[in-house]
Amino acid sequence: MRVFPSGTMTEQQTPAADDSPRAGNGQTAFAPFARKMRLHGLSEGLIRLFNSYYDEIVARHTGYLHEAELLPVSAADLPHVDSLESFREAGRQAARQAVVIKLNGGLGTSMGMTHAKSLIPVFGEMRFLDIIMQQALLQQKECGGPLPLALMNSFSTHEETLQALADIREEDCRQCTPVCFVQHKFPKVSRRTLQPVSYPQSPDMEWNPPGHGDLYASLVTSGVLDDLLSHGRRYAFVSNSDNLGAVLDMRILGYMAGNELPFIMEVAPRTASDKKGGHLAQHRDGGLILRELAQCPPDETDAFQDIRRYGLFNTNNLWVDLHALKKRIEKEGLLRLPVILNPKTVNPRDKSSEPVWQVETAMGAGISMFTGAQAVVVNRDRFIPVKKCSDLLAVMSDCFALNQGTVSFSPECRYPTPQVTLDDRYYDHYDKLLQRIPYGPPSLKECSSLTIKGDVTFGRNVVIRGDTTITTGGTAHIPDNTELEGEVIL
Repeated sequence: MRVFPSGTMTEQQTPAADDSPRAGNGQTAFAPFARKMRLHGLSEGLIRLFNSYYDEIVARHTGYLHEAELLPVSAADLPHVDSLESFREAGRQAARQAVVIKLNGGLGTSMGMTHAKSLIPVFGEMRFLDIIMQQALLQQKECGGPLPLALMNSFSTHEETLQALADIREEDCRQCTPVCFVQHKFPKVSRRTLQPVSYPQSPDMEWNPPGHGDLYASLVTSGVLDDLLSHGRRYAFVSNSDNLGAVLDMRILGYMAGNELPFIMEVAPRTASDKKGGHLAQHRDGGLILRELAQCPPDETDAFQDIRRYGLFNTNNLWVDLHALKKRIEKEGLLRLPVILNPKTVNPRDKSSEPVWQVETAMGAGISMFTGAQAVVVNRDRFIPVKKCSDLLAVMSDCFALNQGTVSFSPECRYPTPQVTLDDRYYDHYDKLLQRIPYGPPSLKECSSLTIKGDVTFGRNVVIRGDTTITTGGTAHIPDNTELEGEVIL
């Protein structure tokens, strides 16, 4: 396993003395941020980038993308992955120049966890990380040669990820040695003073990961970009570690290589459950653009969530030509993606702690950074994310199967993935979920939706059918071999 450090002040990109974070009205206000970032070894290029985002905060720029700036994009305007079959062989050839990058910086906080989300078991004892490793090994066989795997960890997940990789069977690691690098961190900004926030009882909470948009800067400052290019790796397939459907697709790879495209975003038809996710649009000045909910003015939320108007969402499966990325950065410096100001408290688990801005960017915003960038419409089987315990329950059920590293919908399912809604009082944590399904999840292959209101525990071999709502005012246990459908009051 190769480990690359995050960017430091000794990196090649360190500027000359007169290229320090820019002077001007904000120089005095920004100076404490620059000192703090230098003290933690962050590069001058990154400090300049953060300075530009800080200037937007001071100027009270919202980062909003207004309806007047955007046009809808129809699936009919874009190629569909199923139409790219003729590029499969070209993809196999281009695989010799490919690398798979997984975003592994997230904690399982949305499921009550405090460790790396990729270390949560999904199928039996198989964790996300185990499945990623298995997928990488199988893709190497399909490619007929080495296919590097890289993990972008955060300062919160790096050490335990390294330990988990060390515990994976030695023979597996020899065949697929992951490259690990650490994304940067940004200082949280006090919303009250616009200065670096102080939280002495837990100094790590004074920092936040800058969002997955930091991928591009971290590739540069860690040296991973140059390392990959020096080994002939040009095409990067990037996806979230919790998206079990995201595997290298030879058709898309061949389409990218054959058409010399610098960037591809995989998009999928939007459903009601996706209405809060980032959607694809076209800027009125030309070119594709990604708009996240945090970039939508509050009075335009209805338009943002209109899945008939904006019918395609970003799966966060992206393809990047590393040659194009290198040229772009050499010409213009680190990519300055649109800023997202995320309002939080310095301690996210203490809502009474000081309000802060977390400065973040979205990786998918890269689609507007490269001339000639495209989007490809994909099927839902390439987007199987696990964000909450309700997602996990569905994936753990018989609606999905894991076969040689491939996670797929069960052909026995009567409906698309069931909509699962759980009572957050009892199912918001991973441990709480497991306590309530001690013998495994109920069968959902004949279920279209499941809603649970109250504290419900499942016995063995429980079957849920159709649209089912289970309600209890107290604590209820569903006996073994029970079949449920419709409104169930316990």
